[in-house]
Amino acid sequence: MLQIGPYKLKNNLVLAPMAGVTDRPFRELCKQHGAGMAVSEMVSSNSILWGSEKTKRRANHDGETEPKIVQIMGADPKLMAEAAVYNIDNGAQIIDINMGCPAKKVCNTLAGSALMKDEALVVKILEAIVKASNVPVTLKIRTGWDKKSKNAVNIAKIAENSGIQSLAVHGRTRACKYTGDAEYDTVRSVKQNVQIPVIANGDIRTPEKAKKVLDFTGADGIMIGRAAQGKPWIFREIQYYLETGNYLPVATPIEIKNILLQHLDCLYQFYGEETGVRIARKHLAWYSKGAPSGANFRKFINHAKTKEEQINATQYFFNNIE
Repeated sequence: MLQIGPYKLKNNLVLAPMAGVTDRPFRELCKQHGAGMAVSEMVSSNSILWGSEKTKRRANHDGETEPKIVQIMGADPKLMAEAAVYNIDNGAQIIDINMGCPAKKVCNTLAGSALMKDEALVVKILEAIVKASNVPVTLKIRTGWDKKSKNAVNIAKIAENSGIQSLAVHGRTRACKYTGDAEYDTVRSVKQNVQIPVIANGDIRTPEKAKKVLDFTGADGIMIGRAAQGKPWIFREIQYYLETGNYLPVATPIEIKNILLQHLDCLYQFYGEETGVRIARKHLAWYSKGAPSGANFRKFINHAKTKEEQINATQYFFNNIE
């Protein structure tokens, strides 16, 4: 069982933070279907953005299953500490620090995984945030900046010494972005060198892979990102396999339809119809991926303007999958 500060999770499976994906409706859905914890989309440490509608929504945790976790991003220790306090005051129960995002627009501001280049700055940022926070602080990193500079073990030791309470490690360098295969040797080395919980992340798409990564790395938990897109029930599948060695029955089209309709309803309520319909398009595409006639369904969905059109198309499509 994974514990972060006072929070004992129901299992060791975590939904990874993903920009534009892990909003409150998706986090809550994944928790309902087996995730022990779900991390928010990253919130900028730039206070100018805090009043924006987008940032307000990202920091909205009304009615969310605990613990409520907000991931913050930035490169200035003082601003990052202020962002932590701001989000704690708005309901965050755990603050997560982003040192794993490889996106160019993030790294160009020297934030995200770019911070791994500057270990002295990492110390300052982590210490400032931990000192300012009266809740647990966690950290997400990559294995290093590029294959010649894998310094995840150093960063992990800095994190532990700074008071970070758990560490998620994505098995790629910043230079790898999301290409190639994730490697877990570095994750295992990190686990062997620190006492705080370590969560393995990267390319974990099946129950077997989850068990293999846990066994190989000795990690305390697994973090799932892209594999949960269009398949939030992957968490219960993995948990069942880890507990029993057996597989749950494959979700039927009717089960998928019912989960998806619940997801759509939450999106419309959270964003309002116009934005909700727009946000729903990518989720509808993920849920229908690989299904017969999925391309035609996606083509229609991308032109649907109302929630009624989306709901009716969803019901028709999943009711008629052979």
